[in-house]
Amino acid sequence: MGKFITFEGIDGAGKSTHIAFVSDYIKRRGVELVSSREPGGTPLGEKLRELVLHEKMHLETEALLVFASRREHVAQVIKPALERGAWVISDRFTDSSFAYQGGGRGLDLAKLDALEQWVHPDLQPDLTLLFDVPLDVARARLDASRELDKFEQEKADFFAATRNEYLRRAAQFPQRFRVIDSTQSIAEIQLQIAAILDACF
Repeated sequence: MGKFITFEGIDGAGKSTHIAFVSDYIKRRGVELVSSREPGGTPLGEKLRELVLHEKMHLETEALLVFASRREHVAQVIKPALERGAWVISDRFTDSSFAYQGGGRGLDLAKLDALEQWVHPDLQPDLTLLFDVPLDVARARLDASRELDKFEQEKADFFAATRNEYLRRAAQFPQRFRVIDSTQSIAEIQLQIAAILDACF
């Protein structure tokens, strides 16, 4: 079996900056790597992504669409890759649903637990890199970026609740989470990531 690594963090935390670094670092070890994202990762998932990121909808509809995309992602991409010994890195996975739909939107966490058990009862990431920043830093980064999706346009209290849920998850599952202070320089963060990854080989 391969390894499954996920990247998490509120919008503006900087996780996307480091995905290419991790990808190159793993490939240099001669490991087959599949790089993906959520929502998305499959043709159907990418269509659902557009709906989730840009259409207004009931929060339960939003959660169900994300998990529908995830089910396809697990079945078509993640599990086949892991079973042939490849490593998979994904920009977001189920922790995002707990953080955004649970923490930010206030959806009952028990409903997310039920969806998680239905969609991937026997699959969890081997490693989750959580990029954590204060809200003002994240907002400043977003304000300087591209056109924002509906989540990125949310107010500070939404992101505070999202961040708090991420940190709660990290405390609940310390064996797989590594919380990275994303206010550090890129070089400092990449040194830290390299040390974390070295322990996985």
